[in-house]
Amino acid sequence: MKDTRFNCLPTMIGSMPHTDPDKACALVNHYLTDIPAWPQLPRRSFRENMSVQFSQGFPGIVEKDNSIYVDRSIDLDSPLEELYNAYIENNIDKYPVGADYAAGLHTFLSLANFKPMATKGQITGPISLGLGVTDDSKRAILYDDILSDAAAKLLRLKAGWQEKELSKISKNTIIFIDEPSMASYGSAFFSLPRERVISLLEEVLCGISGIKGIHCCGNTDWPIILGTSTDILSFDTYNYAESLTLFPGEVKRFLDRGGAIAWGIAPNAEDKLEGETVFSLKDRLEEAMAPFTRNGVPFRQLVEHGLLTPSCSLSLLTEEGAARSLELLAGLSQEIRKRYG
Repeated sequence: MKDTRFNCLPTMIGSMPHTDPDKACALVNHYLTDIPAWPQLPRRSFRENMSVQFSQGFPGIVEKDNSIYVDRSIDLDSPLEELYNAYIENNIDKYPVGADYAAGLHTFLSLANFKPMATKGQITGPISLGLGVTDDSKRAILYDDILSDAAAKLLRLKAGWQEKELSKISKNTIIFIDEPSMASYGSAFFSLPRERVISLLEEVLCGISGIKGIHCCGNTDWPIILGTSTDILSFDTYNYAESLTLFPGEVKRFLDRGGAIAWGIAPNAEDKLEGETVFSLKDRLEEAMAPFTRNGVPFRQLVEHGLLTPSCSLSLLTEEGAARSLELLAGLSQEIRKRYG
């Protein structure tokens, strides 16, 4: 386990409402000076939507009318073989993330005189990508063993490439696997065995050599996430704090092995932002931590092994709203660290 004593420093999930990558990066670096994350800009381009952003190079992928799908009418054997060879050789440079798919990433990487404590990146998880991309018969590729396995291997390579590039800014890197679709686990919309879910997640996690996290912005079966090799569990604390408190034993074991929790405590909705202050969020965060302290987790451990983030993506906010959310987050981090050391 890596050193995850973040002492409640702030970072973010990824997506922002901007269309100008320079403005987005400037805002990130203003508020998230210690652990900035490169901004994903889904309003800028269809290619920056999370189901598309990391699909570049996937065997048989077709982009048409602002949608993507896997065309099974073409021969997939050759591109699949190419992908598997790159995977076996760990050739991460074979499948980079292009500037037309992630303008914010490439702008972030080009910044000069920029030496944060750590850099954070993010990649769509194999479950969410597998559910978000279909074949030409509208069947999600998650339910095809070959294509879902290929997706996980492609994401593993792209995560490794991203980590290599981010390490040029700081030797300390954090890569989150974003899995919003895990909120549907166990429902009628998501029929995949637990073991298969873990296997796909681990395929990607094992390609990340630095600190790695999993983010889910809704309620899910948290023991699945806590039982993987992830170093950080990231969740929407603002709206779903109680969901994690149902598993105090699992959380304690996760923290005791050196894991960290990213508390998604700053709201990502305009109406909720208007009513919050640094001190109201501090109270809310302490309330979210309290059930764990009552179950044997020292409060100091929660603070030391904690990150602070927005509850989820900021892309649905206005640019002013995104700035307000990050401002609250940075202020809260400063207050927590001042008060608790």
